[in-house]
Amino acid sequence: MQETRQRILELIKMRGEATVGELTRELGLTAVTIRHHLDVLQRQGLIGPPQIRRRPGPGRPQHIYRLASEAESLFPKRYDRLMEAILKELETILSPEAMERFIDGIVDRMAEHVRAAESPSLPARLGVALEFLNGMGYLASVDEEETGFRLTVANCPYEQVARTSVLPCKVDTRLLHRLTGVEPERIQQIAAGDSRCVFWFPKG
Repeated sequence: MQETRQRILELIKMRGEATVGELTRELGLTAVTIRHHLDVLQRQGLIGPPQIRRRPGPGRPQHIYRLASEAESLFPKRYDRLMEAILKELETILSPEAMERFIDGIVDRMAEHVRAAESPSLPARLGVALEFLNGMGYLASVDEEETGFRLTVANCPYEQVARTSVLPCKVDTRLLHRLTGVEPERIQQIAAGDSRCVFWFPKG
């Protein structure tokens, strides 16, 4: 991200909205330069179309700019810290049996959003699971071998949390079992220091 455009996004984020005049005064740039950067940010989908702000007194109405929802991903988010604290608290107050029911409930809710595979074939069910995982950012792939299928995950969306809690890994394994009907064997695990997660699904 170009430095001036990053600063424009930060100013709009802090203010909630901003005009060309306000950005000009804040950044010490000309209105022409500010409008150029705003046009680029609009084309990138990071800023919405300008809206009219009418003055309470005389004078021309102003155009105000606000961030588009796509811009939110550019700002730091630390969901992992909150999730780590929640899971540690749950592990403290729940019995092992209640924690297992909690994990099953999470799997149930996640499976609700997955298109069920009607085919009795394992490759078709793995295809559904693969579509779901990649939609979640797992960067997953499946390779067929003589005696089974190897599902590889290159990116763990919950990696930071998984390094302090076993719950995300348990959810992944049970969800794959639910979607494929086959209980996978975990061969490699990112949270354990491996470069990727690998699951093995035997044929037959």
